Amino acid sequence: MRENGITAITVPKWGMAMDEGTVTAWHVDEGGAVEAGDEVLDVESTKIANAIEAKEAGVLRRQVAAVGQTLPVGGLLGVIAPAETGDAAIETFIDGFVVVAPDDDEADSGPQPQTIDVHGQSIQYLVHGEGGLPVVLVHGFGGDINLWMFNQPALADGRAVYALDLPGHGGSTKDVGDGSISHLAAMTMGTIEALGLDTCHIVGHSMGGAVAMQVALNNTDRIASMTLIAPAGLGPEINGGYIAGYIAADRRKDMKPVVAQLFADQSLVTRQMVEDVLRAKRIDGIKAALSTIAAAQFDGDRQLVELASQAGGLDLPKQVIWGAEDRIIPASHAGNLAGANVTVLDGAGHMPMMEKTPDINQRIVDAVS
Repeated sequence: MRENGITAITVPKWGMAMDEGTVTAWHVDEGGAVEAGDEVLDVESTKIANAIEAKEAGVLRRQVAAVGQTLPVGGLLGVIAPAETGDAAIETFIDGFVVVAPDDDEADSGPQPQTIDVHGQSIQYLVHGEGGLPVVLVHGFGGDINLWMFNQPALADGRAVYALDLPGHGGSTKDVGDGSISHLAAMTMGTIEALGLDTCHIVGHSMGGAVAMQVALNNTDRIASMTLIAPAGLGPEINGGYIAGYIAADRRKDMKPVVAQLFADQSLVTRQMVEDVLRAKRIDGIKAALSTIAAAQFDGDRQLVELASQAGGLDLPKQVIWGAEDRIIPASHAGNLAGANVTVLDGAGHMPMMEKTPDINQRIVDAVS
């Protein structure tokens, strides 16, 4: 909300289930100057904490919400305004602020997961935006379309952005064939074709990065660019203990230390996040599907798929993004893809799309624009 040059910082809605957020830290003091895109404060939902950026340049005139305070979606957190704006105008703005949060009907009218038939199997997907050259997002081992909750809406400005549930994950078929990257890539390309996408950009995370590379190798004329985030397939090492632990864990006390390995910032691992992971794993057929995939792609701490030598020859724009503190796949693999632009982000682990959301979103937008 912006009124007479005064900009409200409000609690955003990250995912359909979010209805409130708690302030966990302020990064800018009252009176501090900010530029558009600067991280101003952190807010935690029941899912995960994330930074809120300034939408406009100016001065942080008020920290309306204190650390530890919980507000509904749309609640006023702070106020940014030019330095010359009088204090009286700021107070009037705060006193007159009305919380505007989406009602249930509005929330329900937003993008909803859909399914599509691919080679006789059901694949779930979620699309934000429309038009433009579409972007396809492919999650990694154990993930689903919710992995991209902080990215997909931001990327969908002027283009359609599709997030897919790979076979064996989320709401898609639990039939994973032989569990190989080749099978998952064939199903991903089948989904792209079923959706009627002639050409698209592809973004893959972790195992989804290997899937993205295989899709591009098999369909060089249909992939406009490739963004790989901490991808598998660029080197031999992987944290086999994480893979085995993820498959085996069926209680919160066992799953929490497994999920914690994904993040540099352990405070991001909320109780609700762990519960959500366990709930997804309890879907009938998931554990067997993940076991099949793991057996086909990993041998202890070694990856069985090597794609760097082939994918390095792809004649298309490609970039690799990695968290410097990745404990699942070493960030040292980042330089193994010939011809790729490489970014290694400090303060991030295996999930930079959650820990460094603004950086990831901007780099993907730059690649697909």
